[in-house]
Amino acid sequence: MAFYERSFMEGTRGTQAVDWEGRIDTRRLRERRRERALERLQETELGAMLLVSDPNIRYVTGLAMTGGSGADHYTLLTEEGDIVHWDTADHASNQRFNCPWLHDIRYACPGLGNVPRASGRDSARQFLLETMAEGVAEAATEYGVADEKLGVDVGNRGLLEALGGQGLETDVETANAVMEDARKVKTEDEIECLRMVAAICEAGFQRIKDAAKPGRRENELWGEAVRELWRHGAFVGGGYLTSGPNTWPKHQANTTDRTIRPGDLVYADFYNVGYLGYRSCYYRTFSMGEPTQEQKEAYEAARDNLYDVLERIEPGATTDEIARGFPDMAGEHADYYDADEHWQLTTNHWAHGLGLQLYEVPLIWRGLSPDHPIEIEEGMTMAVETQEPAGRQGVRVEEMVVVRENGVEILSQWPVEEITVVDQ
Repeated sequence: MAFYERSFMEGTRGTQAVDWEGRIDTRRLRERRRERALERLQETELGAMLLVSDPNIRYVTGLAMTGGSGADHYTLLTEEGDIVHWDTADHASNQRFNCPWLHDIRYACPGLGNVPRASGRDSARQFLLETMAEGVAEAATEYGVADEKLGVDVGNRGLLEALGGQGLETDVETANAVMEDARKVKTEDEIECLRMVAAICEAGFQRIKDAAKPGRRENELWGEAVRELWRHGAFVGGGYLTSGPNTWPKHQANTTDRTIRPGDLVYADFYNVGYLGYRSCYYRTFSMGEPTQEQKEAYEAARDNLYDVLERIEPGATTDEIARGFPDMAGEHADYYDADEHWQLTTNHWAHGLGLQLYEVPLIWRGLSPDHPIEIEEGMTMAVETQEPAGRQGVRVEEMVVVRENGVEILSQWPVEEITVVDQ
């Protein structure tokens, strides 16, 4: 199957706002996401949804979620398209000024997360939950949906009981299905955000290539890369860099203070780097000097496994069919791990959806897909990743892609054919 070829001028443009070129249209980005969620809500028996999960809130409201302390921000979306958003005092005040597309912003009562956990008393926790539920019920009454079923995207028993105490009938399963279905296929602006974050990651890879040398520590080199990512406007919420024996198996502490030495392999994992909230997952391997034949062969195996999977991805294909492109138990080096089942080898070889979260639909994995397949749809975006040991070290490689009608488009463009060699 042929890979998707971008047309003339299609691809990453500048990161700044201009009036002379159509770039990411943030208003259209917000509106189309909200429309997708609303359309799917209206297909259900729900009268409204209470969204507590940060990515779901951002998808519907366009607000920059900080991760927060848990339920100090939450959003109500009604079947008529009305939005009520609750947030902390400072955030809510700021949002009222800076987010004119939202017309009803209220102060949140943090019923879940760090605040009730730190309170030290059950009575305090109950007060917070009941106050949060009371505010939601008041808004539901104001917008005429109090007598209809309320979808909730978290299954916290205390919250559901508190909402029930206010006379609200809740449904967790339907709300999660609505948001999953809305988010799994991306709009043109969402895809451009992912293409943009891939380009920013490539700036980070270039900084690693320029700054790497024997004697530098992993954390120093990673700091150089992170600085470059921030300089390009990214949010860096994860990622790491490892070297030498820390590259196989993956080091439990990720980046360490290990000193990089001649002959080391180095790989950088740019995961959870965000642009307008859209998250990357993008690996590349570097060699300190010319790689050995063993390292070249390991890299070739990892790259070929990756592209075998990519060639299987197309609309209508199912995840069980695609997963066959990933290594079997021998190719997974299961004997090294003393593993008997693919599910024991989480994250080694798989493809996972990308969007406002690092892991979204679909997931393609031998540990799950053969018995629980789903169908691939045009417009899905994902990261496909493989790895391979090379003696006492290892290589990793990963591509970010979007499913097109005539093949996957590879959003990542850092050279993949060979290990990137760093001259010493």
